[in-house]
Amino acid sequence: MNISHKFLNYFTFIILFFVSHLIYATEYNLPAKDFRLIGVDQSHKVKKGDYFQKIAEQYNIGFLALMAANPDIDPFLPELDSDIIIPSAMLLPYVKREGIVINLPELRLYYFLPQENKVHVFPVGIGREGLETPKATSYISSKRKDPVWRPTRAMRQRYFEEHGKEMLKEVAAGPSNPFGKYALRLGKSEYLIHGTNQRFGIGMRASSGCIRMFDDDIKWLFENIPLNTKVRIIEQPIKMSYESGGRRVIEIHSPLTIDNIAQKNTITLAIKRFVGKSDSVWEKLTPMFDKPQGLIIELAQ
Repeated sequence: MNISHKFLNYFTFIILFFVSHLIYATEYNLPAKDFRLIGVDQSHKVKKGDYFQKIAEQYNIGFLALMAANPDIDPFLPELDSDIIIPSAMLLPYVKREGIVINLPELRLYYFLPQENKVHVFPVGIGREGLETPKATSYISSKRKDPVWRPTRAMRQRYFEEHGKEMLKEVAAGPSNPFGKYALRLGKSEYLIHGTNQRFGIGMRASSGCIRMFDDDIKWLFENIPLNTKVRIIEQPIKMSYESGGRRVIEIHSPLTIDNIAQKNTITLAIKRFVGKSDSVWEKLTPMFDKPQGLIIELAQ
């Protein structure tokens, strides 16, 4: 075998490994119905040229999730050879395991395939503050490849107020289209699950209310999801579970809405019943409510 063939085989191996890694990172076996924990957290050692957006795309996780899990690391200039936590362990939300479930505080989309005992998990971008993605129960009413982008009247008005000039009323399919290559409509609403022409913004609150996905992710969803699939958009910032062997685990994210923040005391009482009265456990857990990291926390027995 000559050098070029050796290099080609090596290059092919690297590509196949990388692709299989991405697939592994988004597909999980469903746990038994009484359990919720899926996946395991990973670690990434920073190499020259790494930054959080690049790492987030490599592991198919959200940008803010990566920042929350690594609060002491510069997301733009992480120190060489430092270890980055990849938050790929999570608890399934408290909801029936069917169709699409989008949990807003996590900035994650779950697509349940109970007949295959699988769940696919993807990072998503959601509505920014003041243009929040609404909690809702809906369904996939239509699927469009190479969609035309037509901003709403409200979007054009905001654009004019911010920039002093008119926004285009229509953008054809192509690299300038904010919807990317694929779009899924939610019921009869104006809200879509769609791709994007901007890599930055997935796993963040950056849209006008729609749900954004990486191009490869929305392509997979478009090709695999049937029309009329149920969609539920929920807000569950705190998830708890009793796992096998008597393990107790909790996952905490920042709440998005005023209603959820206002219920903090009620939520804390519910958590107290789950956590128990151990002072040492509360000492470890309490700071996580002020600065949630979105990681699985195992409570002492």
